[in-house]
Amino acid sequence: MDSCVTAAIAKSMGHDIYAITFDYGQRNHREIESAVKVALSLGAKEHKIINADLRTFGGSALTDDIEVPEFEKERKGIPPTYVPARNTIFLSYGLAYAEALDADAVFIGANAVDYSGYPDCRKEYIEAYQRVADLGTKRGVEGNPVKIVAPVMDMSKGDIVKKGIELGAPLEHTWSCYKSEEKACGKCDSCILRLKGFEEAGVKDPIEYDQI
Repeated sequence: MDSCVTAAIAKSMGHDIYAITFDYGQRNHREIESAVKVALSLGAKEHKIINADLRTFGGSALTDDIEVPEFEKERKGIPPTYVPARNTIFLSYGLAYAEALDADAVFIGANAVDYSGYPDCRKEYIEAYQRVADLGTKRGVEGNPVKIVAPVMDMSKGDIVKKGIELGAPLEHTWSCYKSEEKACGKCDSCILRLKGFEEAGVKDPIEYDQI
């Protein structure tokens, strides 16, 4: 959902959308199907599905045979659904694609307000990656770096839902659940945070849930 609204924001700013979705070995492939529908709905110029199989390394409940935990309000530490270095890998592909296109920006749906505590979803991380883009690319050393933009970084899930509705983002095509590919489970971190956002926005979530 965050990425969908991020793409809608980019479009509202006058950018053409060149979308990337990653098949990174995640156990739940429903999000890939959803991303295809979102990209079509938003009129993406291109949509590339990149195979970057992070199961090779493992270390996450999203890629390995590790139980996906249900939401815990008072959980401490980084949850097992964290995928090692995932956003660093994704942003590197995005940066390479942007340079090849001579694009001005890479948009990412990272959010640091209502999230699961992932270290690569923080403002400090995005700022550090901008430094990488400045130093490690042809455009960067020539003084015209690709900008790393995270427009929903400081927004609550409720505000993200409201912004998506305002921009006509296809929220009905988005998928957040870590567990299920049929109906969303309604119990994992991602489902609970998504439902919280729709509740805060005063809008019914358009997707189906197994249990809520």
